[in-house]
Amino acid sequence: MKRPIYKRVLLKLSGEVLMGKSSYGIDIDAISSISQEIKEVVDLGVQLGIVVGGGNIFRGLEANVKGMDRTSADYMGMLATVINSIALQSALEKKSVITRVLSAIEMKEVAEPYIQRRAIRHLEKGRVVIFAGGTGNPYFTTDTAASLRAIEIKADVILKATKVDGVYDKDPVKHSDALMFQEICYNDVLTRHLKVMDATAISLCRENNLPIVVFNLQKNGNIKRVISGKSVGTTVRA
Repeated sequence: MKRPIYKRVLLKLSGEVLMGKSSYGIDIDAISSISQEIKEVVDLGVQLGIVVGGGNIFRGLEANVKGMDRTSADYMGMLATVINSIALQSALEKKSVITRVLSAIEMKEVAEPYIQRRAIRHLEKGRVVIFAGGTGNPYFTTDTAASLRAIEIKADVILKATKVDGVYDKDPVKHSDALMFQEICYNDVLTRHLKVMDATAISLCRENNLPIVVFNLQKNGNIKRVISGKSVGTTVRA
């Protein structure tokens, strides 16, 4: 395996990847498999921050559409990310990966409060840092939280783990003729309304020249392949 081309990375995981083959909640086998891949990356000496969504437990936006107050729904979604973060921390520590959960919503009994300098210090000490609670504010997605945290910790790249191989010109699940991009610029993602990350997240990355690599997490070893500089998925950059 080549030496890592990135020193510090922000990995964005959707809550759905923790479901495995289940339709809801957290699948122990799935989270154990993800933890093993993360361990292999950490063993390469990469400093790793993680933002995990909460869609396997609660989707604030969908609840809002069905009539729930948007602010209340978003806070419930943020709490779901805390549950996932604690579960991922437990799975990682069972593999002897020292991990800290930092939450944007204060809950000192289960997580440290998010402080930028503290997060960076944990990373410098070789600990995996899981950023829970989104941005701590309603109306912002965990994609935006991932972009914000990546910028704050001065990450080299965002790795966006998905269920498809990369960014396509249209939904590959619905269209068999969908074409995948090897590389695409931020502006094209925004103007073509491609579902990479939400517009706020993409704009933050564009303004700070932070590249995003979108890849398929369901193919074993892909995180390490991306870290080592192999051509995997789609890279979004200027």
